[in-house]
Amino acid sequence: MASLWTPRAMRIAPRLDPTAVVGPVQQRHALLINPFYPKDPHASFGKHVLTPSLALTSIAGSTPPEWSVQYWDENLLHGPPPSDPFPQVVGITVHLTFAERAYALARWYRQRGAKVVFGGLHVLSCPEETTPHADAIVLGEGVHVWPEVLRDVECGSLQPVYRGTYRRPYRDDPPPRRDLLPRDSFLTTSSLIATRGCHNRCGFCYLATDGLHMPYLVRDVEQIVDEFAADDQPYAVFVDNNLGSRPDYLRQLCRALAPLDKIWSAAVSIDVTDDPSLVREMALAGCTGVFVGFESLQNDNIKEAGKKSPRTEDYARRVRILHENGIQVNGSFVLGFDHDGRDVFARTVDWIEANRLECATFHILTPYPATPLFRQMEAEGRLLHKNWNLYDTSHVVFRPRRMSAEQLAEGYAWCYRRLFSHRSIWRRRPEDSHAVLPYLAMSYLYKRSNLFWHFLIRYRLTAAIWRPLIEVTRRRHLKYRATLAVSEQTPPPSVGSLISAGV
Repeated sequence: MASLWTPRAMRIAPRLDPTAVVGPVQQRHALLINPFYPKDPHASFGKHVLTPSLALTSIAGSTPPEWSVQYWDENLLHGPPPSDPFPQVVGITVHLTFAERAYALARWYRQRGAKVVFGGLHVLSCPEETTPHADAIVLGEGVHVWPEVLRDVECGSLQPVYRGTYRRPYRDDPPPRRDLLPRDSFLTTSSLIATRGCHNRCGFCYLATDGLHMPYLVRDVEQIVDEFAADDQPYAVFVDNNLGSRPDYLRQLCRALAPLDKIWSAAVSIDVTDDPSLVREMALAGCTGVFVGFESLQNDNIKEAGKKSPRTEDYARRVRILHENGIQVNGSFVLGFDHDGRDVFARTVDWIEANRLECATFHILTPYPATPLFRQMEAEGRLLHKNWNLYDTSHVVFRPRRMSAEQLAEGYAWCYRRLFSHRSIWRRRPEDSHAVLPYLAMSYLYKRSNLFWHFLIRYRLTAAIWRPLIEVTRRRHLKYRATLAVSEQTPPPSVGSLISAGV
């Protein structure tokens, strides 16, 4: 694996000058900030610039036309957020791992006359903590509340708390303002969202946060297609929690996306393979990769987490269905469940290699505030501390049941060392010989280039490096799906027929 040396710019937020003098507040100018967060040296630095924050670009999309709006992501390593022109309102998204940075930014701007508005999951889960640091907080969905906030600022009647709802028709959301983005700083600016919510409510997931009532809603398929077409990008990432929660909707979406001749990836649960013909439709529509939350290979862990999932013994067969349709698999695994012993690390990576998952991400089990897992850990006295900076799934913040905290931390690091090794990358190469070179190029750029990523990010070379590989992948996929289309009239057998045949 590449050295774990981490550049300062990837570890420490840019300095905010306490003596800085700014100009007068520019009326009706809003600044939206995605705060800096330290990068995990075990994982890929490149993943932080795959797509921009859809939350902030969506908020920008709902900004009234008489307001000017600016987007700033500190993780693009271009320094602290701007102050010229000085904004009348600063909107900051707050996650628990960068809450302290959000508070520092808020303090700096408030001291100089700006109104600061907080939104995000940490605001919802810990409102009593976040409220003193802002002039106003938004609980829940902020897209439809944001214009009200700005009107109140203009009238001098800003309220301390605003409440948004996730129950409004999803089709009413305005399109995000992608024109505000530095397009050369991301793999793709086409981060799309078609659905909201998930049919699972896992006890460890942020979707289980108290007060977060997010019914499963979908946007009109035509809206998604129009957004993808308008952004003039060959590749999109669906940031939905689970694009496959409603198979009928996913099938409709796929049929509408197919004519674009573009490629995309999405997060789905492994039960999307219940119907192999749906997987075929995904491939024909341009799906080249899926992010799958396997979470664990131990059924007892899955059951106790409250996740609706097929038996883990069936995961391998389901992965093959995706691979047979030319869809790469990025598996997500959580380490440290109560049924995990010290053998979980080698067992998990061995399975990943045996099933040739093109990529995998590992997460230390983390009890997010206001989730069922947090309440359980707190009641059992197993929380080590409440330093939110370390609640980032790469640090151990609780006492595991079947190993020590130190063993869990070292096992997590070992999984990444093994996965990022030359040997593991080669073992997991695709069976299709024509796909090996693009796979190796992607793997080495994504997984073993941490020594260079801070340079690529700072000098806005992300798009220049990634997009030629994306175009090669797109063209390969168009050829591959042409072969799939030949057999479209005889789709793969259903799970039911396989079972009845004794497979």
